[in-house]
Amino acid sequence: MLRREVGRYQVTNYSGEQVRAFIPAPLPPEPPVNLTGGIQQSLEAALLALGRLDSISLLLPDATLFIYSYIRKEAVLSSQIEGTQSSLSDLMRFEVERARGAPIEDVVEVSNYVMALEHGLSRLRGGFPFSNRLIREIHAVLLSEGRGSDRSPGEFRKSQNWIGGTRPGNAVFVPPPHTEVDNCMGALERFCHSRDDGLPMLARVGLAHVQFETIHPFLDGNGRAGRLLITFLLCQAGILSQPILYLSLYLKQNRGTYYDLLQHVRLTGDWEEWLAFFFEGVRETAEGAVTTQRRLSNMFDTDRSSIAQFGRRRASSALRVHEALMARPIMSLSDVREHTGLAFPGASSGMGVLTELGIAQEITGRGRNRLFAYGDYLDILSEGTEM
Repeated sequence: MLRREVGRYQVTNYSGEQVRAFIPAPLPPEPPVNLTGGIQQSLEAALLALGRLDSISLLLPDATLFIYSYIRKEAVLSSQIEGTQSSLSDLMRFEVERARGAPIEDVVEVSNYVMALEHGLSRLRGGFPFSNRLIREIHAVLLSEGRGSDRSPGEFRKSQNWIGGTRPGNAVFVPPPHTEVDNCMGALERFCHSRDDGLPMLARVGLAHVQFETIHPFLDGNGRAGRLLITFLLCQAGILSQPILYLSLYLKQNRGTYYDLLQHVRLTGDWEEWLAFFFEGVRETAEGAVTTQRRLSNMFDTDRSSIAQFGRRRASSALRVHEALMARPIMSLSDVREHTGLAFPGASSGMGVLTELGIAQEITGRGRNRLFAYGDYLDILSEGTEM
């Protein structure tokens, strides 16, 4: 491995004790990362898998169905990495019933993640450039309520933070002093827009993620914001035309290796080992997403065929209800009516067909304000989110 400048330490005083805070060297690494041999093969495999995923997403009759669901699955998984206990079903039920119940702290945190992701994607589609301003906007949404809402949402930190331990003096890692955050984030923004070094864009995304987590620019929410960064950079670069690649399942399943490699880069400058891990995660995640899309498409077709066996009148309303549940796997009859334009008898009859076939299930046990779930759909989406 080549010896690289990893950064420098600055000794600061925190609560009466001296602390060595790490200031990373700006990207790109010097000497440049070595993308030959096995790591080049890993990069090519990841790009091939991304190409397949993007091609399939463009052929989908309604990609928004998958985007809606994948965004929510990513929100659950990314938040679980930080210790929340919310499930995908919890989130979707919360989105339907929020007006009727008190917010649950874990679910609010996941819901904020969905809103932050959608906000960032909307801004990028509207032509707003990827920038530190956008990162701060996204963070403000991410911590808009619930846990962390008192931790300066949308603002780079003005005090020292740390990772692990009870204070900087016994922490696993101490990020840069707050006085260095603006400079570090400015350098990261310039790197994200530069193309002079010849680095492949996927490698650039992998490097940027580590650098963001090392800077740790916010008081809270850095892990979730850093994982959002991956999606935004992939979409901004045009590597993906739709936001349907999310690495949180891979990172959750390999959490120990993920954290070890982040620290390994900081200590040794071994970016190659991190990039090999990152490329493998992209390949595995993209291939998994392709498989999931195919499974869901096959399931939708099978269920539509089952519904069509009913008489024309009942099948017509049931197919419209089925289409609504494809868009939102948990719905009330009022939601179904709003989505389909059916009157109450038609919505009720259509849902009755789906429950009779076992496609939908009533999940509240209530006599009023009942909710219905597309059970098999949720089961496929929830794979990997089990605590």
